[in-house]
Amino acid sequence: MFTGIVTAVGTIASCEERGDLRLRIACPFDPGKIALGASIACAGVCLTVVERGGTLGDAWFAVDVSAETRSRTVKNMWSEGARLNLEPSLKLGDELGGHIVSGHVDAVGTVVGRATEGDSIRLIIEAPKQLAPFIAPKGSIAVDGVSLTVNEVTDQTGGAVRFGLNVIPHTSEVTTLGELKQGDEVNLEIDTVARYLQRLESLRA
Repeated sequence: MFTGIVTAVGTIASCEERGDLRLRIACPFDPGKIALGASIACAGVCLTVVERGGTLGDAWFAVDVSAETRSRTVKNMWSEGARLNLEPSLKLGDELGGHIVSGHVDAVGTVVGRATEGDSIRLIIEAPKQLAPFIAPKGSIAVDGVSLTVNEVTDQTGGAVRFGLNVIPHTSEVTTLGELKQGDEVNLEIDTVARYLQRLESLRA
């Protein structure tokens, strides 16, 4: 489990096709604290550490990305040079600063608007029809692994939904969200509580 509070941005240093895709991700972590078999959320995707090395502040870890994961995440995001929001899994006693995030991407959304609003960046993201029942004003959503609050929701003809959110300067600086522009795709994970509420409601019908 994760909280959607990104602790670092990593860079894909190399990619190797092995049936699954083996990635080596450079990061500013302490390699001595990266355990083999540990889970790290990479741009909102829970991946398992299979190798690690480097030095304090100049570490790296390797993960395998399956074809299933690649088919359900942003197209071509798993490529050399790509920057990824990183979050190690939650430990007992850690502060729950964002919201409960599983690291399982529900759908890919598209940035359809970006504007400056005060010191923040205002993003409008369009999500596909299947996510529409789970996105609500003042609810939580993970965008590329970052826990954010939905400001407003607008349903679209055909069933898709557009939602707005603000990225404050700190979040913009310590994640990749400040780099997003119109037309970019993002990994989306709906709030776990919303998922279960929708399931309960469907069983009442």
